[in-house]
Parts: sequence; structure tokens; C-alpha cells
Amino acid sequence: MRIAVNTRLLIKDKLDGIGRFSAEVLDRMVKKHPEHQFYFLFDRPYDRSFVFASNVTPVVLGPMARHPLLFVVWFEFSVAKWLAKNKPDLFFSPDGYTTLSTAIKCHVVMHDLNFEHYPNDVPWLVRKYYRYFFPRFADKASRIATVSRFSANDIASAYRQEPGKIDVVYNGVSDQFKPSSGEEIQAFKSNVCGGADYFLTLGSIHPRKNVARTIKAYTWFRRKFPEHRHKLVLIGNSYWWNNEMKDALESSEFKKDVIFPGRLNDKEVNIAIGGATAMVYISYFEGFGIPMIEAMKCGTPVIAANATALPEIAGKAAFYVDPFSVEDISHGMHRLITDQLERDRLIRNGFEKAAEYTWEKSADLMWESIGKILNS
Repeated sequence: MRIAVNTRLLIKDKLDGIGRFSAEVLDRMVKKHPEHQFYFLFDRPYDRSFVFASNVTPVVLGPMARHPLLFVVWFEFSVAKWLAKNKPDLFFSPDGYTTLSTAIKCHVVMHDLNFEHYPNDVPWLVRKYYRYFFPRFADKASRIATVSRFSANDIASAYRQEPGKIDVVYNGVSDQFKPSSGEEIQAFKSNVCGGADYFLTLGSIHPRKNVARTIKAYTWFRRKFPEHRHKLVLIGNSYWWNNEMKDALESSEFKKDVIFPGRLNDKEVNIAIGGATAMVYISYFEGFGIPMIEAMKCGTPVIAANATALPEIAGKAAFYVDPFSVEDISHGMHRLITDQLERDRLIRNGFEKAAEYTWEKSADLMWESIGKILNS
């Protein structure tokens, strides 16, 4: 079989959640199935490290698709033209997008529908594109995969899809994440936090990550419990910094203790997670939440939002708070500083829960889903 793949999110040193999913799953799939030929469709010059095996043929199609108008051009013209000419057996898209202008069977992975529930968190033109095209992508797809049962139910309901058309393919987590040494942690604390203890958030700086409320909760925590001088470290690219986040930071008398190291490499992220008193992961809309599982593998307890997919994914391995309550979040911070039994329970449960999520399982589940099209 010949399978074309949308690989436009495979960008060296810039793999965020969906890009990471794409890389980890595709790497394993193509190596496990050398009997099939894969065509990786890039929208820019690619890094050779993403040509995972000899059965992968890289193809570059312009223009670079990083704007709604260019999404249309790339998928509806460049990709559609290539598919019409080369006639693969399947077009697989791990980031949810596809082309409506093809007769080739399509398989898409829709990670979540945050833009349907919180449209104002997305810029106007991007929102218009998503809300117009994604229901049509769902109709076009022969099958859909997603990363949690929560998202599967949401897609089926919002886009009126048959539940049997949607497969759950959970994310995995890299084996590189593990507890850090005391020396590594102390070095990170010294370099980033002036030697202080800290809470950590990880992920793109985006409204749905609840960044403004996290900062407000941290401020409330410092006011309420002045004996604790933890800092707040937020790691990730500032894609969607908005006025609410800015106001929360500028109005905090502890703003000098809110630290933005920017994007770190994987090793630095591992150490940053491992040294944190707790990860504060209180997104109010999430399809999975990979950073939670990374924290569990590092032996770091997690404060998680009791919302959307997070309880499904974390189970009994997180301390849940109301993501819309500053007071509740801040009490969660205090609880994980002062209650050693609770910390120990969460760390123990976290190691067990994290072991359930591997990229090997993700790749196998994805291939099962794809096989339902190829074998039909």
C-alpha cells in the first residue's frame, strides 16, 4: 500500500503537542511496516531526521502553510494536486486537517475541539477557518482518531459523527523523562530561580492553558501563605499572550517571582519538571495533557484541572482543583507543600499511571485504526 502523510508539523526543535504526537507515532509506524510505502508531505525544507526509514519518500509542497489562507492553498490545491497525480491508497493527517478536494480516502486525527467551546481564545481568522473546515474534515474522513474518550464523545456530538467511526489513540510519553539527580535540580534552581523552590507549568502560553488564572492563584497563594516563597516557572512558547495574562502578571506584587525561561530542550525540560514542588496543569480545555504524564514519570506530583479529558487521563494520580477558582488552585498549591502523605500518594500513583502511556501503544493503536480503511 502507498500512504501519503501530512507532515507539515515535523519541524526540527519545534515539536509541540501535536507535532510530538506526529513524530513519535510516524517513526514507529513506518519502521514496523516496511511492506508499505509512505510519502511524507512537507510544506517547507525538511530535516533528514524525520525521514525515519527507507520506505519513506519526502516531498516538499509549497507554500508554507502557517496562516488560514495558506492552509486553504496548501491543502485544497497543492496537496490535492499531488494526490490526484500520484493516487496513493490513503491520505493520513495526524494534525486534523485534510483536503476536501480529493477522491482519495482520508484518515484524520482530531486532538480536541477547544475552538468550538472557547472560540474567543483563538484569533478571528483562525477561528473562522477552524469552525468552517473542521466539521467538513470530519465528514470527509473515512475514519477519525483522537487522543481520549472525552474527545471522541465531543467530536461525535459536535460534528454528528457515528461513534463507531472514531477510534481512541492515547498519547504516549518519552522514556527520556525520569527523576533527575539532586545536582541537576540544584543547578536548575540556581540558574533559573535563584536557588528557590518553585511550581511549574509546561506548555504553550495560550489562554486555554489558564495562564492568567494560574498567575492569579500564585499571587493569592503568596499573599495567604507568606511563609512559603516558592516561585512560579512557566515553560513554553508565548504564542497567544493576551491582555488578561498581561494584567494578571502586572498587577501581581510577586511578578518578579514569575519566571518565563522560554522554550527549553528536552533534557532541560526533564530537569525542570523533576525539580518542581508540583506541576500546575489547570487547562480548562484539554484533549489529553501530555505534560501531566511527563511529570508523573519524573516523580513530580500534579495539580490538575477537574475538567474535560484530564481526570480520564490522570485518574488517581493527580490532585484536582476547580480551574475557574483562584482560591481552589492556590489551596492546591499549599496542600502539596504541606501534606507529605498526599505528595507520596500522588508520586506513587503517578509512576503507575505513566507506565500505561507509551508511544509503542499509540503507534499500534493508530495502525489498527488505519487498517480499518486499508482492509475495507
